[in-house]
Amino acid sequence: MALLYGLLWRLLLVLVHVNRALVSWLRVWVKSWKGRLWERAMAALLLPLALAGFPDHQRKLNHNPDANANSAARNRIASRRLRWLSDGRSLEKLPVHIGLLVAEEEPSYTDIANLVVWCMAVGISYVSVYDNHGIFRKNNIRLLEEIVKQQQDLLGVEGSKYNVEFLSNGTDKHQHHVVSCRPIVKVLSPEDGKQSIVQAAQQLCRSVENKERSSKDISVSMLDTLLRESKYIPDPELVVKFGPVNSTLGFLPWHIRLTEFMSLPSHRDISYEDLFGVLQRYGVCQQRLGQ
Repeated sequence: MALLYGLLWRLLLVLVHVNRALVSWLRVWVKSWKGRLWERAMAALLLPLALAGFPDHQRKLNHNPDANANSAARNRIASRRLRWLSDGRSLEKLPVHIGLLVAEEEPSYTDIANLVVWCMAVGISYVSVYDNHGIFRKNNIRLLEEIVKQQQDLLGVEGSKYNVEFLSNGTDKHQHHVVSCRPIVKVLSPEDGKQSIVQAAQQLCRSVENKERSSKDISVSMLDTLLRESKYIPDPELVVKFGPVNSTLGFLPWHIRLTEFMSLPSHRDISYEDLFGVLQRYGVCQQRLGQ
C-alpha cells in the first residue's frame, strides 16, 4: 500500500511539473503573439501616413531628372570649353586675327556665329566676317544676335564674361555688346577693300589741296599708315574661305600680303573639328615672308 501511495505521489509531482511547463510556454507564446499583433496594428496605422507622403516623394523624384539633366549639361559645356581652350594652347601658333570669307550665295547666320564663337573659345582675338555681296554688313544686327545666342548655347554661363567690340560700319565706330572681353568681331564688305584705298587716296589729295601737307610727303608708307589707322585691327594672319570660288573676292587687298589662305567646301553644317583642322594646318605651315 505504501508503495502505491509513493507511486501516486510521484505521478502528482510529474503532473505538477508538466503543468508548470505548459503554463510557462503559454505565457511566452501569448506575449510573442501580442507583440506580433501590436506590430501589425502599428503597421496598419502607419501605412496610410507613409502612402500620404508618397506623392510628394514621387514629385521630387520626377524633378530630379531635370536637375540631373541640367547638371549634366553644365558639365558638358564646362568640359567642352576647357577642351577648346586646351586645343588653342596646343597649337604651335594661333592667328591673332582670322578672316571668315564666305563665297557662297546663301549664308547661314547660325553656322557663321558658331565659327565666331569657336574662334573666341580657342583664344583668337579678332574675327572678320566677309562676303562679297555685303549681306552680313546689311544684316549685322541679326548676325550679332545669333552670335550672342550661340555663345550662350556653346559657352553657357561663362559666355556672359565675354565682351565683344562689334565693328560694322564704314567709319568703324565701336558697338560694345556683352559677348567677350578679348575678341573683336568685324563685319566686312567690298566697301572695306578697294573702296577704302580710294577713300584714303582722296583724303591724301584733299590734304595736299588744303596745303596740310606737300605732295612730296605722300608715300606708300603714309598710305599704309592711313589705311591701318582706319581699321583699328591688325592684318589677318589666316583667312578661311568657304565655297568653290578660287578668289579672294576683294577681301582687304591692302592687308593680306602676308595672309595665309585656306579653303573649306562650305560653311554650312560646319563642325568645330573642321575649323580646328584648319587651325592645325596653319599652326604647322611655314611662312617664309618672301625669303
